[in-house]
Amino acid sequence: MGAEEADAGLAPPEQLLARLTPDTVKLGEPTTLEISITHPTDQRFELKTPGDLGDFEYLGQERKRVDGAQSSTTTIAVKLSAFQMGTLDTPKLELEVFSPQGTATIPAPRARLNVVTALPPDAQTKGANLYDVRNPEELPIRSWRLLYALGIALLLAALGYAITRYLNRPKPVVAEPEKPKEALHVRATRALDALAKDNLPAKGEFKQYYFRLSEIVRGYMGELYGIEALESTTPELLAALRSRVTPGLPMNEVVEFAEASDFIRYAKLEPTPDDCKKHLELGYRIIHSTQGAPKP
Repeated sequence: MGAEEADAGLAPPEQLLARLTPDTVKLGEPTTLEISITHPTDQRFELKTPGDLGDFEYLGQERKRVDGAQSSTTTIAVKLSAFQMGTLDTPKLELEVFSPQGTATIPAPRARLNVVTALPPDAQTKGANLYDVRNPEELPIRSWRLLYALGIALLLAALGYAITRYLNRPKPVVAEPEKPKEALHVRATRALDALAKDNLPAKGEFKQYYFRLSEIVRGYMGELYGIEALESTTPELLAALRSRVTPGLPMNEVVEFAEASDFIRYAKLEPTPDDCKKHLELGYRIIHSTQGAPKP
């Protein structure tokens, strides 16, 4: 560890290794220096951006980290290429360490690379890759005419396809007029009949029973009196009903049902079968007593 790390009081890495893959390359071919650091989990290691590397060229890097229970392992793969033949030590690189105690810079471990010539073994005797002067040769010049012709042909084909699709398009179908909506009291009564048929209280599903019953009754009164009954709280619903003329509406029983329904749905109050029957009958009675009422 360098003096900078010692001053920062950082724990040294448990293990610091380097290896080359491959360790023998031809002149100018890339190799990867893999630096493996095992260190405390609260530290982070980064490769400091290299400067002039002499006989080497920096081609890039990849970094990955694996955290364990007691320590972490950071692997930095540095891609290099060498332009000097012989046995070379990888260039001097530096690692930056970051931790809660501070930051520091330490030297990265180095490895030895064997760089051989890119020419074949008999290059000196046969003169491989050494060519005599040749006469001028004709060079082809790129022409875009074929591509232009192909583009025009594709455009014409697409235009023809679009015209064919347009001519063969399906003719619009005249929609049948919607059937008139059933009367409100008919729809509400059918919903109560379906609820009664499901017999949810006998299955112990009291909360579901009162959710459905409350939705039917609120929906009926909301549509009948023009109020947002389904989205209103119980106090808001009752206030809106009291502000309107509601001939035939048993207001006292509506108040009792709304409050009881809230306790059953949200306070986990368990009703009796008689309560369920009484409130279902109230729903029918509300519809029967108000179905002829004029719209507000």
